[in-house]
Amino acid sequence: MSDTLELCCELIRRPSVTPEDAGCQALMMERLVKIGFACEPLRFGEVDNFWAQRGESGPLLVFAGHTDVVPTGPEQEWHSPPFEPTIKDGMLYGRGAADMKGSLAAMVVACEQFVAQHPDHPGRIGFLITSDEEGPAVDGTVRVLQWLQQQGQSIDWCVVGEPSSTERLGDVIKNGRRGSLGALLRIHGIQGHIAYPRLADNPIHRALPALAALCAETWDSGNEFFPPTSMQISNINGGTGASNVIPGVLEVMFNFRFSTELTAAELQQRTAALLDAHDLNYGIEWSLSGEPFLNAQGELVEATIASIRDCLQLETQLSTAGGTSDGRFIAPTGAQVVEVGPINASIHKLNEEVRCADLEALSGLYRDIIQRLLIKAS
Repeated sequence: MSDTLELCCELIRRPSVTPEDAGCQALMMERLVKIGFACEPLRFGEVDNFWAQRGESGPLLVFAGHTDVVPTGPEQEWHSPPFEPTIKDGMLYGRGAADMKGSLAAMVVACEQFVAQHPDHPGRIGFLITSDEEGPAVDGTVRVLQWLQQQGQSIDWCVVGEPSSTERLGDVIKNGRRGSLGALLRIHGIQGHIAYPRLADNPIHRALPALAALCAETWDSGNEFFPPTSMQISNINGGTGASNVIPGVLEVMFNFRFSTELTAAELQQRTAALLDAHDLNYGIEWSLSGEPFLNAQGELVEATIASIRDCLQLETQLSTAGGTSDGRFIAPTGAQVVEVGPINASIHKLNEEVRCADLEALSGLYRDIIQRLLIKAS
């Protein structure tokens, strides 16, 4: 069993359902301290995080990730216990195998191997690890970045270990992400008896034309890096449960996944204009999970592409598709950010899996990225 596979199994055995860490970070820090990293546990609220750094000067390359995992779902529907790592036909099964304990193991082993070859390497290597990525993401990476700013630290390059690959390890890397803007819309009417509609005001009836207009709106056309902005309604709730009562309020939840063509403020303004055009009595609460970010080029993107070509014999594809990640917090600090990790087909599903061979290959890929940025570029 390879070092990376063995470490991944040890991490999976720790049931770190968000926001619990269950000892994963202590295990990682123990390994990192042995190779000269200074580790700083950082607990904010109920969330465990840590920062680790090796080197005192020069450019800073950071590996970022999370030890928390999503709930398992019905454990009886897994073909093996979700927190008991199981290897079958070359696949490792367990919650977090792909998202993202495999990447964490690969990062640690990559650094162990790199330091063994280059004990006096130029530059700095860091780890930014949280247990609050799958949850609210309030006391995790955001708080660590605030702490780093107070320490006068700034990140030059950041590799996030999110599972970016689709069919083969390394076939896709994320060099950006769409922004996410959520809304809770409340449309107010007047409750009344359904037989006397003239004495009531049905907010569902009033809302339908406005919601249709929101759904039909072309928000932008995207660009060479981003698809067009998408608006999707996720929940609608209205009524008392009785069939003879006109409701007094309708609640609608919707979300924008938006490109760099728009800002959150512009989306809010245009949404308000559409709603106002339909003469509604409404209130709206906005929640911005993250602005879009993009690293179209730069040393990190170039190094990652070259490492995938040399280590995996593959021409990779740049992508900004998918959901959000903690990269959305790191990129605004000025850091170049890429996400590269295992195949994502099984993440958040029952019987989550990763190819055993991919773990060792991923560790080699991360090691090569370090080599290119800190050794070859120095």
